[in-house]
Amino acid sequence: MHPRRVADDACGIAQAAAVVGDWWSLLVLREVARGHVRFDRLANELSVSRKVLAERLRTLTEHHVLERRLYQDRPPRHEYVLTEQGRGLLPTLVSLQDWADRWLLGDGTLTGQAADEGAEARRVTSLVGEQVPAGLRLPGSDGREYDPVAVGARATVLFAYPATGVPGVPDDITAPTVPGSAGCTLENRQFRAAWPLFRADGIAVHGVSTQTPQEQAAFARAEDLPYPLLCDDRLQLTAALRLPTFRAGQSLRVKRLILVVGPDRVVRHVLFPVRDIPAAVLHVLDLARATGARPSREGDKR
Repeated sequence: MHPRRVADDACGIAQAAAVVGDWWSLLVLREVARGHVRFDRLANELSVSRKVLAERLRTLTEHHVLERRLYQDRPPRHEYVLTEQGRGLLPTLVSLQDWADRWLLGDGTLTGQAADEGAEARRVTSLVGEQVPAGLRLPGSDGREYDPVAVGARATVLFAYPATGVPGVPDDITAPTVPGSAGCTLENRQFRAAWPLFRADGIAVHGVSTQTPQEQAAFARAEDLPYPLLCDDRLQLTAALRLPTFRAGQSLRVKRLILVVGPDRVVRHVLFPVRDIPAAVLHVLDLARATGARPSREGDKR
């Protein structure tokens, strides 16, 4: 056997590429992560031939990346969901997106902010009208697990932020190295101050970051937050909604954005990028109060 072939047999990169190192396989995983788990929906979203799709689904199932589940008996119909092994690939998908956003679609700048116009802004604002996939559960800062979309709420305001500071330290932990990443503590305090107004209108507020539950719990206690902070350190929500990210040190962080999600799990409004945090909090309160209105796409240009 050729020496290079022997080396590849022991190389994790080579072995992973044999399973998912194909254009269509990666895009299938992207769509399944977004909640598109049925064959016809996948074919429609990807505009791929049914033969190619069937082949990729078979390969991913045989390698235990996807699981084939029966959802209808007559006629038999199956859906394809991520296994635990498949969920382990979500950070890879997000890292690929992060790399392309910075180096292929951007100018290579490392930043926690985003341009008002550009690929990132278009992708995020296109979330309007999309559904947050059902079945997602994220650890909360109070030790409970949460659906990102609050059950029974008139609307859910879901605000993503890079990282809060360590209790007792005034600066956000990402602020010294990455432009545009500061302000997470301020943002949480602004939502805390406005919380009585959200609650009076039956609007839930969920913060979400990729920090650990322990870090979030410590911050929530120190700041006496009345709403939960959700931990997406496994990048389930980030991959499902293709949220914009950046790297701070060795950590992948979500860029600041705010979504208003209706009780039907449909994203009604998007604020991205967010520059004026106090104004954005009050603006999103007005948007959440009007969740019966037609969905709109808008960035926070103020």
